[in-house]
Amino acid sequence: MSNLIDTQEIEWPDSWLTLDHGIRSGRYTDPEFAKLEHEKLWLNVWQMAARLDEIPKRGDHTVYEIGNQSVLLVRIDEDTVKAYHNFCPHRGTALAECSGHFEKNRIICPFHGWRWDLEGQSQYILEQDNFRGGELQKSDVALREVNLEIFAGFIFIHFAKEPQPFDEYIAPVRDLLDGLAVKDMHHYWWKEVTAPANWKVAVEAFLEGYHVPATHPQLEKPGADFIYGDDVTGDISYAHDNHFYETFDNGHGRFYGGPNTPMAGKAQGAVDPVDAMANRLNMLVEGMDAMVLKEDVELVRSLKGKPIPEGSSLGGEYVKALYSTAAEQGRPMPKLEKDILDMWGGEIFIFPNLLVLPQAGNVMMYRVRPDGFNPDSCVFEIFSTKSYPADVEPPRAEVQPMNDVTDPEQFLQIPRQDFANIPRIQKGLKTQGCRQIWLANYYEKIILNMHQEMDKYLKP
Repeated sequence: MSNLIDTQEIEWPDSWLTLDHGIRSGRYTDPEFAKLEHEKLWLNVWQMAARLDEIPKRGDHTVYEIGNQSVLLVRIDEDTVKAYHNFCPHRGTALAECSGHFEKNRIICPFHGWRWDLEGQSQYILEQDNFRGGELQKSDVALREVNLEIFAGFIFIHFAKEPQPFDEYIAPVRDLLDGLAVKDMHHYWWKEVTAPANWKVAVEAFLEGYHVPATHPQLEKPGADFIYGDDVTGDISYAHDNHFYETFDNGHGRFYGGPNTPMAGKAQGAVDPVDAMANRLNMLVEGMDAMVLKEDVELVRSLKGKPIPEGSSLGGEYVKALYSTAAEQGRPMPKLEKDILDMWGGEIFIFPNLLVLPQAGNVMMYRVRPDGFNPDSCVFEIFSTKSYPADVEPPRAEVQPMNDVTDPEQFLQIPRQDFANIPRIQKGLKTQGCRQIWLANYYEKIILNMHQEMDKYLKP
């Protein structure tokens, strides 16, 4: 079925418009628009509710919340997960409030002790004959299921009775996610913070590489020297020029690297290429500890002094070493195909709020959600994942709540730099003089595609 949603006639002010060159600021600041998003978008779209790593064993559970909706996700067996509306049919008590494990594989309401098995079937009702004139059946109070699909290690849910087919929804990015072995990536660390900005502001901060020279000057020194230096009349080729941007149906998109990315193993001047490549990647280790990890940099350094065969390159030799080491460990890796390798250092955007950033057999992910119905607040999560050797059991994913994005003990340099922008964007959007934001035709096309897809859900 189509993902276009039938809507009642509503007033659509100019401050909510999506234009072909920008976005009106009311989409980020208006409480009424936030309410419309909840009713028409979040209750009618596939969305990532959890990673399987959160509930690895039978009886494990976690809770996903969006707006005023709460969903209980339960591991039934090795291959099966179910999603239930998180309430007791007796008096409405939420059956769980966070991740945990149901002892003896029983779901028990803490209020009056009603009990269900993991499949949501009622097992026990205290004084059952005292309800519905003695005619209450256990089938009357079975837990109510929410649509659920498992893909690439993600648990997706959909609230609608007749959702868009998941295969249709995910089709534009399915092959990329499969090729990157995202389903084989497991928990390394996971952090969550409440950010003082609209959820779309936070998502859009990561939908382009155009911000890198100014926001992350250590990653692009020539561009930063130009931006922050005295010469404002010239021009320079920034690293974002080496990225390609694509938009897809259903609001998805991606950008990916060109020939001059760090993985190509190129260096300037007299700098040893191995040192240049290792130092560049180590900035990502020290600045993020995701996508690129310490052991990846050590593998690069192990190539120093080794000859590069004719027709190969340092980047090519690194990839060979990475894959041969992974094969020895029985560690799953992405497919050795150009379209997949090009995604290293790039990003896949899964509409409406999930971002996947792969590199070197590791994947970092962002998920951003509204904070209730507050247009000026969002829940921002960073997942760092990697594949593990065959003889290592991945740890259960547990979130680390964070409360200060300026604290280097909580957030490393790169996320601190990004989060420094996000509240300032929201502040500027609320000023009376800011009526719209401007979008670059090419570098920010994924942002525009996202809003155009949203309008299919939101507009009458």
